[in-house]
Amino acid sequence: MRNTPENSLKKALKACRDSFVSVGFFSFFINALMLVPTFYMLQVYGRVVTSGSLTTLAMLTLIMTGLVITLGSLEWVRSRIMVRVSTRLDVLLGRQVYKASFKRALESGGMDASAQSLNDLTGLRQFLSGNGLFAFFDAPWLPIYVAVMFMFHPWYGWVAVGSALLLLFLAFLNERLTGPALAQANKEHISATLHTTKNLRNAEVIESMGMLETLMDRWGRRQRNVLLLQSGASDRGGIISTLSRSFRILVQSLILGLGAYLTVDHQVGPGMVFAGSVLLGRALAPIDLIIGSWKGFIAARSQYRRLNEILDKQQAQPERMSLPAPKGHVQVENLIVAAPGSKTPIIKNISFSAPAGCIVGIIGPSAAGKSTLARALMGVWAPQHGVVRLDGADISAWDKHELGPYIGYLPQDIELFEGSISENIARFAEVDSEKVVLAARSAGVHEMILLLPDGYDTVIGSDGVMLSGGQRQRIGLARALYGNPRLIILDEPNSNLDEVGDRALAVAIHQLKLTGATLFVITHRTNIVSQLDRLMVMSDGAISLYGPREQVLAELAQRAQKHATQAGASVASVATRKGDADEQYDAQSSNR
Repeated sequence: MRNTPENSLKKALKACRDSFVSVGFFSFFINALMLVPTFYMLQVYGRVVTSGSLTTLAMLTLIMTGLVITLGSLEWVRSRIMVRVSTRLDVLLGRQVYKASFKRALESGGMDASAQSLNDLTGLRQFLSGNGLFAFFDAPWLPIYVAVMFMFHPWYGWVAVGSALLLLFLAFLNERLTGPALAQANKEHISATLHTTKNLRNAEVIESMGMLETLMDRWGRRQRNVLLLQSGASDRGGIISTLSRSFRILVQSLILGLGAYLTVDHQVGPGMVFAGSVLLGRALAPIDLIIGSWKGFIAARSQYRRLNEILDKQQAQPERMSLPAPKGHVQVENLIVAAPGSKTPIIKNISFSAPAGCIVGIIGPSAAGKSTLARALMGVWAPQHGVVRLDGADISAWDKHELGPYIGYLPQDIELFEGSISENIARFAEVDSEKVVLAARSAGVHEMILLLPDGYDTVIGSDGVMLSGGQRQRIGLARALYGNPRLIILDEPNSNLDEVGDRALAVAIHQLKLTGATLFVITHRTNIVSQLDRLMVMSDGAISLYGPREQVLAELAQRAQKHATQAGASVASVATRKGDADEQYDAQSSNR
């Protein structure tokens, strides 16, 4: 049977295996030293009280103090190891989880765009560095503590066994009663948070059209469901936790009575009265701690599963081979594309080619598939069938990090990121001032940037300057032109531009033509048609016309004229029929 390759989460945990072994090693000595107070108590009652030797008491106290200090030091070391482990896991997995979150958002078309996986990594790190995990390292010592209690007296041992079994049953009951509900509540909470985040991105639309109350009601229904699940699970967990603590207090008190009875009956010494109670409390403490921290354990388990799932998918991503710098020749073969998560094709079996240096205009009615084609040409949306080739190689075969500098993309919805304008134009790589200014000049936005408070160093985003739609579009165009792109796709680049912006766009297209870059321009406007080499007309996901600009324009003119002629003939036919009907009506009226 073929072995399934390990994902990065399992590899990271395996890399920390030595640290976990060290924690287990220290836990051995910590739990052994936990017996010190019990044996100190036995020696005090058994030797010091009966002999009255203060020297013996001093030596026993000195030894006990040294061992307890050692115990505290080992616990501190164990805690520091787990803090280091949690930090190392974050370092090892952070970039992988970030990349996996990005891939999920990309594959879902932005519908599953959230930082939940990064939050899961943070939650798992916090659990590993907390005290709840140590209970699982201490729990294996329960049989040893029970064995020691049997050595004290069989009745002590059987009380310990019964108490441990009852607490284990309560722990099992806690899992059955709270686990599924807490997991579902966590899932609902993530969904509600994602829904709210998406709504907040459209705050202006919500405010302008008075949608806030309605959306708050929808959020409220989701949140109430979360609260009901959480409160129900917490109520049940609280009952179990209370029973556990109450039973532990009860049994420790009862064992004092048992010790007193055995002492009166001369079956054990006086020291056993308190030593048995202390040792039983220590034996049951890990189980009690597990029950008390079960909610955190459930959350950590869910976080681990989600991380494991998303990183399993990331593991399936193949490494891309390095290819020579592209020249820009694009070839599309039998391309069928659907939106992420959908099986209904938007692009329906199209084929065409564009030589390097060609400027192609794409026009057509709304919902014709123009933007979908743009995403497919970029390799953003994977095709159901067919292939997009760049210089003969499948676009998906290129390493995106290597291909990125040779690609320019201006989507319909312009998104600039938090940072300076120069960082946005430079795509957050190392800023080359000359290239940044050149790209800004090519986009006709240089003078506008200089008028901003700090010029190219002006910070934009939630804590910076707010830009208009036209300004964002022109800066986005500069970003698309930055460096030496060989394939550029502009999706409605002039939708937010004024007359000055339109002229700047025309100049930019002319300059791109001189550099030999391949350019696809999706547009509804005709002011840049004169600069196109080829024109593509799309309708209902298919190409109805494609070829040299003049040839396509002539064909469109003929179709328009034919349509007008047919429309005129239809109008004339309707008028003739109406006239005949009027004459017939008049004749019938005369006969009456």
